Amino acid sequence: MLSQTITWQDELKTALRSNEELEAFFETSFAKTDYPIFIPTQLASRIKQRGIDSALAKQFLPHADENNKGGMLDPIGDHAYSPTKQIVHRYHNRLLFFPTSVCPVQCRYCFRKNELHHNDELFKPDFEGVRTYLSAHPEVDEVIFSGGDPLMLSNEKLEKCFDEFSKLKVPMLRLHTRMPVIMPSRLDQDFVALIKKAATQFELITIVIHLNHVDEITDEFKTVMKELRLLPIQWLSQSVLLKGVNDNVMTLKDLFLGLVKMGIKPYYLHHPDQVRGGMHFWLDIEDGRKLFAALRNYIPGHALPEYVIDIPGGHGKTPLLNPEGFEFNGQLLNKHGELVSYFLN
Repeated sequence: MLSQTITWQDELKTALRSNEELEAFFETSFAKTDYPIFIPTQLASRIKQRGIDSALAKQFLPHADENNKGGMLDPIGDHAYSPTKQIVHRYHNRLLFFPTSVCPVQCRYCFRKNELHHNDELFKPDFEGVRTYLSAHPEVDEVIFSGGDPLMLSNEKLEKCFDEFSKLKVPMLRLHTRMPVIMPSRLDQDFVALIKKAATQFELITIVIHLNHVDEITDEFKTVMKELRLLPIQWLSQSVLLKGVNDNVMTLKDLFLGLVKMGIKPYYLHHPDQVRGGMHFWLDIEDGRKLFAALRNYIPGHALPEYVIDIPGGHGKTPLLNPEGFEFNGQLLNKHGELVSYFLN
């Protein structure tokens, strides 16, 4: 790990948090939206270098289209499968755990942007309820830290969570995070020590890094990953197919091959969800299928993620490429093998 004079906590304190700060930094005006602004200045500097029409800018800078009222407040049905606060239990043997509602950056396409913005009850702390639920559900063998970004927690708080789940005999932990890309300094020596300890407590630790474009792979990120990939854990990635950002075969090829070279296995490519405030990122399913099919000609199978979509209503993720054709008839098989409708706005 690089020696650090500025901590990740210091980086968070200097983030841009308002339209006024954003406009002063970029020396241009931005649309006012219903959603908050939070961009670390290091990321803002990279956006400024790339330009306000770049893939980075489109992901993180506010846009007038966010004020459109189309789309859903809860596009993947979190609430339909939330038995208690801080938990979504959608699949038999694994569940989502929300230790925080805070993120290191505001992603303008986020499928939980409305829930997070309105301080949804889903994220209210109730670890006693989590403990009670897990004790009554021994079939759960993997707890997935989501949110919010779990790496916004201090190492001390993460360690406390890990210890609690270890006592509950959960064999596997998974953390979904944007931190390694947005703020590589977060992955400090104390974090390395924490993960090494956790690897002795659980049968498998997985970290899934969220990034959508090769421009997010910086030299600092590469340097940090050279050490982190040596940890006794599994490294995966997830990306969202976003209109105007990465809906291009060569862009996706460069992203997934770049990740594989860093020791990160591409895991999921998500079709965008129909989230209110993010419908300008949505693209036709047929277009997504054609893009994904073309990728097979440019990257090997081990670098190819699974292309999935979350069916509204809580039906869960389902593979989206239909090998018999690109046309979409509006129906998909859910996790129970039932044919359900995917309603388009």
